Amino acid sequence: MPFVDLHSSDDFASIFYTSNSFSGNVGGFDPAKPTVCILHPTFLDSSWLYPQFNDPRLDSEFNLIAFDMRVAGKSECRSSGRHDSWVEAADLALCALSLRLAPFHILAMEGNAINCALRFAALFPEMCLSLALCNVPAPMELKWIYTAYDELIQTWCFAEDLESYEHVAMESVTLTFGSDISPELRDDLIAYWETTMHPRKRCRIVEQASVTMHRSPLPAEAYNYITQPVLVIHGDANEACPRKYAERMAQELKSIIYSVKGGGGYLSIPQGTASIVNQVYVKFVSRLPRARSDPLDPSISIEERMQEALAKLEQFTGNTALRMRDPVSSLSFCCLPDEIIHQQAEQLKLYRKGQSLAFLPLTPTGRPIRRYSERPRDDWFESKTEGMSYAGGRFFSEPTATPRNDRPLPLPKPEPLIVEDGRLRRGGFIPADKYVVNRSMAKVVASSQPKLHQLFL
Repeated sequence: MPFVDLHSSDDFASIFYTSNSFSGNVGGFDPAKPTVCILHPTFLDSSWLYPQFNDPRLDSEFNLIAFDMRVAGKSECRSSGRHDSWVEAADLALCALSLRLAPFHILAMEGNAINCALRFAALFPEMCLSLALCNVPAPMELKWIYTAYDELIQTWCFAEDLESYEHVAMESVTLTFGSDISPELRDDLIAYWETTMHPRKRCRIVEQASVTMHRSPLPAEAYNYITQPVLVIHGDANEACPRKYAERMAQELKSIIYSVKGGGGYLSIPQGTASIVNQVYVKFVSRLPRARSDPLDPSISIEERMQEALAKLEQFTGNTALRMRDPVSSLSFCCLPDEIIHQQAEQLKLYRKGQSLAFLPLTPTGRPIRRYSERPRDDWFESKTEGMSYAGGRFFSEPTATPRNDRPLPLPKPEPLIVEDGRLRRGGFIPADKYVVNRSMAKVVASSQPKLHQLFL
């Protein structure tokens, strides 16, 4: 499998990538075709880009390449509190320079991918031909999403049984995709998370979520360096990404905006919206000058080019210490405040405790125990498509026969159970105290019972 190893004095990451070439790597690219780099959605990986890789409109006209971000998919890295979207943009640049990729178009799917693409285009404008941004997020995470993420991630990482894990996974599907999702896609998503993002990999989950929750707005000066053609695609039914942020981004970058009617979260995956996104994107790129994909012959070394990017980042942020950092380390591009870095590092230490002994929702062969739709449905509450839970199920066996003159009483209609704030309860970190009984059970029970004469007082 193709990987790009990025190593330095304080960091190591092995970045997995895939392509639509016959050999599966960049060596099989057609130099006469332009290259499109597709950045996968948050909490997924490049394997979920099959609607783009399998679309003839893209596959036949472009060289397609996709990288798994450092804490997603098959990529591996050292856990670090110094991880933000600037680091991911540096990862993308180092991979492109190592593979000698010609300047390419970028198709970014959802939050973290968009933040990475914008920062890459600002720091390395000569390597980026155009930008297409699907579902532009808010500059900083909305409060209700931050709260929901905080509680979902903790419940996810500390689930102790299959039912708890499936419940929080279903809540995550509803938060990211909405309630209008096909059962097949829902089952595939939960099975993917069970396989790649189970509680024994909770450090990767937390680190990926921290990039989303602790992001900061792009500096105003950086917008001046994003001069490439930009297309903004927005789903008008996406509650997590209000349209006003897409309009603001389109105004800042002087780009056009296309609305997908009825489109919710993760436009690139459901069959209907994915086809619309692909069609709009192909029309957008076809109007641009056609570029070739001949292997790049750089005039300067990778270290020198990354040093120039650090100097530009210093200009954006005003942090004079950036120029003194190691240019070949992606972590050198981190722009988080020191208190956030310390907080993320301490959080990773906390989540790492007991990680190897956490619940594993897989069989000994590494496959999910069951599909979500195959779970037993004898629960007292059952989640419906609109996000509500209804009382249902039968807990008592029915009589084999009903007397002729007796009619069964009609059961009351189930009413929705409304959960306050619509959030899950926060998962606990410290187990409850356990008490050891040194006396016989008979004496313990006798001492706990009230005296007989007290019952008549």
